[in-house]
Amino acid sequence: MPRRTPHDALDEVRTPRRFPGFLKTASVCVLVAGLLSPFSPAMAADTAPKAAADDYCGGQCSDILPPGENGNATLAQILLNQGFGTQPSHAEDQLGPYANLAKGYPALTDDKINSFFNDASFGVPAGQVASTEKPAGRGDVTIVRDKRTGVPHITGTTRYGTEFGAGYAAAEDRLWLMDVFRHVGRGQLTSFAGGAPANQGLEQQFYRNAPYTEADLQAQIDSAVAKAGDRGQQALADVNAYLAGINAYIDAADPGRYFPGEYVLTGHKDAITNSGAIDHFKVTDLVALASVVGSLFGSGGGGEVDNALSLLAAQAKYGVEEGTRVWESFRERNDPEAVLTLHDGQSFPYAAKPANPRGQALPDPGSVTDEPLVYDRTGGAAGAAAESATTTAAKSTLSSARRGMSNALVVSGAHTASGHPVAVFGPQTGYFAPQLLLLQEIQGPGISARGASFAGLSMYVELGRGQDYSWSATTSGQDIIDTYAVELCQDDHHYLYHGACTAMEQVQQANSWKPTVADGTAAGSYTMRVWRTEYGPVQYRATVGGKKVAYTTLRSSYLHEADSIIGFQMLNDPDFVKGPADFQKAAQHINFTFNWFYADSRHTAYYNSGDNPVRASGVDAEFPVWAQPAYEWRGWDPAANTADYTPASAHPNSIDQDYYISWNNKQAKDYAAAPWGEGSVHRGNLLEDRVRKLVAAGGVTRSALTRAMADAALADLRAEDVLPELLKVIDTSAVTDPTAAAAVARLKTWVAAGAQRTETSAGSKTYANADAIRILDAWWPLLVKAEFEPGLGSGLYTAIGASLPVDEAPSAGHGPTGSHAGSAFQYGWWSYVDKDIRAVLGESVQGPLARKFCGNGDLNACRDSLLGSLKQAAGLTAAQVYPGDDQCSAGDQWCADSIVQRALGGIKHGRISWQNRPTFQQVVEYTSHR
Repeated sequence: MPRRTPHDALDEVRTPRRFPGFLKTASVCVLVAGLLSPFSPAMAADTAPKAAADDYCGGQCSDILPPGENGNATLAQILLNQGFGTQPSHAEDQLGPYANLAKGYPALTDDKINSFFNDASFGVPAGQVASTEKPAGRGDVTIVRDKRTGVPHITGTTRYGTEFGAGYAAAEDRLWLMDVFRHVGRGQLTSFAGGAPANQGLEQQFYRNAPYTEADLQAQIDSAVAKAGDRGQQALADVNAYLAGINAYIDAADPGRYFPGEYVLTGHKDAITNSGAIDHFKVTDLVALASVVGSLFGSGGGGEVDNALSLLAAQAKYGVEEGTRVWESFRERNDPEAVLTLHDGQSFPYAAKPANPRGQALPDPGSVTDEPLVYDRTGGAAGAAAESATTTAAKSTLSSARRGMSNALVVSGAHTASGHPVAVFGPQTGYFAPQLLLLQEIQGPGISARGASFAGLSMYVELGRGQDYSWSATTSGQDIIDTYAVELCQDDHHYLYHGACTAMEQVQQANSWKPTVADGTAAGSYTMRVWRTEYGPVQYRATVGGKKVAYTTLRSSYLHEADSIIGFQMLNDPDFVKGPADFQKAAQHINFTFNWFYADSRHTAYYNSGDNPVRASGVDAEFPVWAQPAYEWRGWDPAANTADYTPASAHPNSIDQDYYISWNNKQAKDYAAAPWGEGSVHRGNLLEDRVRKLVAAGGVTRSALTRAMADAALADLRAEDVLPELLKVIDTSAVTDPTAAAAVARLKTWVAAGAQRTETSAGSKTYANADAIRILDAWWPLLVKAEFEPGLGSGLYTAIGASLPVDEAPSAGHGPTGSHAGSAFQYGWWSYVDKDIRAVLGESVQGPLARKFCGNGDLNACRDSLLGSLKQAAGLTAAQVYPGDDQCSAGDQWCADSIVQRALGGIKHGRISWQNRPTFQQVVEYTSHR
């Protein structure tokens, strides 16, 4: 029987509302009775060790990916989980170790790392083989799973067999999730999985950004293959073998009845007769999947219309010249106090403000409207919840404040105890059940790697290790998306293209659904409709100088979602990557916007990837420009959406810097990014401060660097880097009000204790310094408003907030995954508060705001403002600060912050205490090199 959730690490969640009341204990007993036999395909137990490929890590490579490797569950397993809390084997055995680091890291030593991580050595040790199988009876590939985690170790004697095995193993572990996301990528989720408002919002978010036809999807793989020569042909062969493996598993699991139970719960299969079908996967499914991943994590840019609106608001408030100066100071395009990944003074100019901007197409005040996406709503698509989901999806798609997430800490061997580089790095991809990523090891001709890959795209390891090197990525934010103003002609669906009145192309997706066991949303339907132009999809309507226009968005990766496959193929090839320069060459073939990090036994390296378009002279990437030849990307071919791109040497890159940190911060001096907030205080500072101290002391170890990461993961950025300045203002004279004085005392105690959001003890579900945390959570939005709104005015204050949210505390509902998502403090006004307060105090500020705002620059008035908002915050109850949601009761502070593995299937897991760290994470230190 699968084991239960360990209560020392996890907190059981309630039965999700999407499962009706009859899925309770008594009914489960009846339903399960006839379903217990088809739990899994037959696998041979084998105690013989699997031969390891060349491994130069010396047992010092580790990784972790919660909740667990097994993301498939039969109907019987789902019902047992819903009724009794039992877990399928390996469904959550990585969740406990991951969670326990939050309280275990202070005592961490190198020999204890694998108490919190998996041993990521190649192969499976003797006695640790749980099963061995020959997928579909093939003789050229073997899948071995280890006892501890169930991770598949795929070994092939032919390239085809190796990739076949990778596809088969992926389907064993993530078939339902892969099916969900191939439908998300096509805008067909509701028709497949049900019409819940969250499903509506998710498909709308991606369809607005990538409204592809089936022909578009096929053309993208054809193009990626054609332009990559022999490697392109190999990639296509790998994809076809991978698909064959997925489909072979479907063909075995369907009649064997060990397919995921969600197919029954959503009405695609019948539990009694087994009627219904699970559709085979095809090559265009993988492109649809890639478009989802690229849109979520690798498409920097956008937000030009919001930028224009806030600039116009600033100019309306202060006049054109002063308003522009104020706006630029808040924009912080190239802030001299910003934390940098490349800190040796290197300059990589990109998307800088032009001296004499040309072609700007700023909207007339009050004329901007969002382009509708959803039409013809009926039934369950017509309610307030559905409308709200549509609004949220549009905001998430069009904003430049994309949830980058992910962090990296890399230290050169010159500063480590062993003389070998040490790295702790990984992506923050949210928390889901099953997880979006999966773990695997692939060994075969031309492939030797272990690590994480997105489900359905795991023909190669995307983040992980090779024989003597490891690599990882964080999301970068450089701008590869521009907004064009196309002048309308004839009607609202024709525009001027190079002087000719041209019809827009309409693409649409009609979806409908009925209630199912998994999703009881009332039957409904709607149609998503997008108008496409040569300059990309229409996102807004407006007038410019009285002329009617449509604002479109064009990104360099649009129609190129499959191009990055070549870079990943190279990273998996031991004959290609033999050192840092080869790693950088591989990363240059990835067209999505990422920061890539590398470590082997001798070197470290960094490269910023993405197809950065070369803009016309004088074009300011911050704002919409006219859709005219003079302002188009240089060398732009609209038919293929290709252009001239900046050369590799112009991308931030480095080899063997003393250390690298990244938490989606600014890459290098003069390298502009689309998101706002790259100022004096950024969550990257939490890593920078800790790693810089380690490097200065020398003798860095794996455990020391892991402790630095884990310590930053519990830090409240506001409390660590801004609160001391606020208290300095307050302390300019005695606090006489008892309520405010008590609040100040609590905040000082918390800062002195390290300003962390951490439990009193493991499993207590109560924060140390809980009152201080509650006070700051309540105070921050109040103090920001009191500090800035009087000076900016409500219109400008709101307009800037549209580009940069005021706060991003752990308990806030933010980003594509909403609340309980772990990642926090990426976007907020902490830099503004920091710069403004220091200016009011008379301290030196590089790149100051254009004006002093707190108390209009008067220290005493500023202090009064801070104390007034602090007293108001201190009077708010926990229930007011943490109002409760579908996971937590009002007032439960720990629960409000807690991480939830958001269900994408039928298996639920317990909550874990908040940590702000990568979802998949590696700790590596190589001992030798080929």
